[in-house]
Parts: sequence; C-alpha cells; structure tokens
Amino acid sequence: MAKKLVVGITQGDGNGIGYEVIIKAFADERMLDICTPVIYGSSKIFGFYKKQIHNIDQINTNVINSARDVHQKRVNIVNCLPDNVFVEPGQPTPESAKSAMTALKCAVEDVRNGYIDVLVTAPINKRAMVSEGFGYTGHTEYLEHEFGVEEGLMIMVSERLKVAVVTGHIPFKDVSSSLSTDLILKKLRIMNASLMRDFGIMKPKIAVLGLNPHCGDGGLLGDEEQSIILPAVKAANEEGILAFGPYSPDGFFGLGNYSRFDATLAMYHDQGLIPFKALAFEEGVNYTAGLPVVRTSPDHGTAYDMAGRDMADPMSMISSIYAAIDIYNHRLQYDEMQAGRLQPGHAAQDRPQRGNVIE
Repeated sequence: MAKKLVVGITQGDGNGIGYEVIIKAFADERMLDICTPVIYGSSKIFGFYKKQIHNIDQINTNVINSARDVHQKRVNIVNCLPDNVFVEPGQPTPESAKSAMTALKCAVEDVRNGYIDVLVTAPINKRAMVSEGFGYTGHTEYLEHEFGVEEGLMIMVSERLKVAVVTGHIPFKDVSSSLSTDLILKKLRIMNASLMRDFGIMKPKIAVLGLNPHCGDGGLLGDEEQSIILPAVKAANEEGILAFGPYSPDGFFGLGNYSRFDATLAMYHDQGLIPFKALAFEEGVNYTAGLPVVRTSPDHGTAYDMAGRDMADPMSMISSIYAAIDIYNHRLQYDEMQAGRLQPGHAAQDRPQRGNVIE
C-alpha cells in the first residue's frame, strides 16, 4: 500500500480565498484518509474564516511548531505568522503580502528538509508581494531559484488536457523577442520528461502551437513559426521527442484537436491559459515541472471579491492535492522502473483508490 503523504499547504494571501478553499477541502474528513495536511499560516486566520463558512462540521486541528510534529488524523497548522496578524478580507495589504511570503518560505524549507512530501500553494497577489520585496513574478520563478533549477515549466493539468507555456509571467510585448529555438527545445525536453516521470505516459505526443494568427499565414503575419518554432519541433524529433506542429491555436482548441495529444505547448501565458480555463477551470491544477520536489496549486487567483463570503469553490484545491499525491507516486514508480526494480503497472494497483483523481 502506498504511504499516506504529508502534504504541505501554504495559506497564500490571507485576504483572499485561500483559507476558505483549504477549509472546505478538508471539511470532508475522508481527505485525511489519503493525506496528512500541514497548513503554513495562522490558526487565528484559519479560525476566522471557518466561522464565515456555513454547514461545516467540526474540523479537528492540531497547532504545531514544526511539520515534524504532525498528527496523522488532524489538519495540522504550523503557526509561522505573528500572533497579532491581522486579516482584511477582500483586499491586498502589505501585511497579507508579507504573511504569504513567510508561509511560503517556511513550507519550502520543510519540503527541502523532507518534513513534508509535497507542496501545494494557495493563491498569492504577485504585485503586492513584489511591492514588499519578494523579487519574483510568481511561485514558479521563486521555486526555480530556491531549488537551483535553470528552467522549469508551468503545466496546467486537468483530466482532459495538459497545457504548458514557453514564456510565463512576462509582458505580452516581450513574448516574440523572448522566444528562441533553444528555449522552445528546452521546454519540450522538460515537458517530455515530466509526462513520462510525473504522469506515467511512456511515449507522450506533444502538440506545439504557433505564435501568430494562422501560424503566420506563410510569413504574411509573422515568420516565427518558420524561423523559430518549426526548427525546435524538428530538433526535438531528432532527439526522439514526439512533438508535432506548429498548430494555429484557434482551430486547435476550437475543433478539439488537443484531445489527440497527451499535452500542448503554448508560446505564451494567455495563449495556453485562456482555453485551459475555459475548458477546465473548476478542476484545473497548476503544476511546476522540472523541480526536484512536487509543487501544485489551484488554477485560480486570490478572488478578493469572494473572500470571506462563503462563495469559493474548493474543487481546484482538492484537485491540486490529489494531483500532488499522484505525481509523487508516479515519480516513485518511474524511478523504480528505471532502476530495474519494478515492472510497469505494478505500483498502480497499490495506490489508494479515491474518486476525482487527476491522471
């Protein structure tokens, strides 16, 4: 039987919906059968938001100083914030940004030390955190730095599709100048390796999108497809990566062609995330591939307009927890297979069975 993992969950921005989706996720006590949660934040804020949610039965919590002291059958809370922490639902504040940074740093230290097995991050306000000295444009960039990874990859995951982006949190005006054949090839390598190790797909097929309308229309609307993207696809093929394209994004998603592939690589943030969220918003998961640790996150933001109003849907947070556990177990199975200690398929039958699992 696969072991029950210790899942570290950061509070994110305490003035957003992070606590609400965490609390709602663990209101179902069956969640404690599949993992041991450790929330990094404040038991005071946890209690505040719990009072705002209707129809929540008693949640057994365990306030601890370290993830080494977890209780297997309770929702553990590492109080890493000051006792006088103040919460203002619905708006970003310097205090909420600093608290989000503190919770993230504590969780990263614990996953690095092996006190937690996987990391799930609740939404942050990037602008507020940068204003308070965070120094990174998002979780992905911060985690790449913390774990010494030159290139990571943001993959949006749902039951129906997986979409990654070559360029992440940068202005749209900088996308074209940031693209290169080498960068796209690096992302294809990371994606191919992740699909095999993290998702158990042994010969993944990857669709690559173009940059310009109609893939440049023969150069009339831009030549990046011919000069940058297609050479990257061909180079990937020469390495044995089953990459195809480039494809025009509108028809690719509009006609459902994504279903013919295991994953899709988009050129920039909105090109990939708009269709993904249109098709899979409620269950979507943001996964950072290429890290030595497993990190997932809900695919939504802080949603300040919903904060403290008992309106937030926890499904993306639940899916993020499931995905982190599945990816961790896939990695174990893949690594054992690579070491020659396990035949394909053996680990899957030992995994705990549960509904709504993202594969």
